[in-house]
Amino acid sequence: MTFFRRAAFAVLASVCLPAAAQADRIVARVSIASQTMHVYEDGQLIHEWPVSTARRGKITPTGEWTAQWLSRNHRSRRYDNAPMPFAIFYDGHYAIHGTDQVGRLGRPASAGCVRLHPENARVLFDMVRAEGTDNMRIVVLN
Repeated sequence: MTFFRRAAFAVLASVCLPAAAQADRIVARVSIASQTMHVYEDGQLIHEWPVSTARRGKITPTGEWTAQWLSRNHRSRRYDNAPMPFAIFYDGHYAIHGTDQVGRLGRPASAGCVRLHPENARVLFDMVRAEGTDNMRIVVLN
């Protein structure tokens, strides 16, 4: 590699790598198979919580996203004004949010969102609000 290529690579890495590291400050990793969420802060596991993802006939999309926007007291326009407290939207109308159906956590029960116990949703919401949506990555796996 020539001197100029090495220098260009070093400049590019110094510009790009800090942004990539910042985006991973908070990672919420959701397993549809085990109906759990693992929350990492700066690469360290800090929480493991039961969730509910999509019930039969509905879909929780898999993939990776950055959080898009937050809504503390959201109500669903699609599902009869259903409460979605501490909502973290990540893919259009899909969100991580609290639920009043805590007895269903740990098994599929939602219309597609990732449901959490409201206290856990509040903890995650407050983390993302403090760090910024650009610093949160959501990963949903089968």
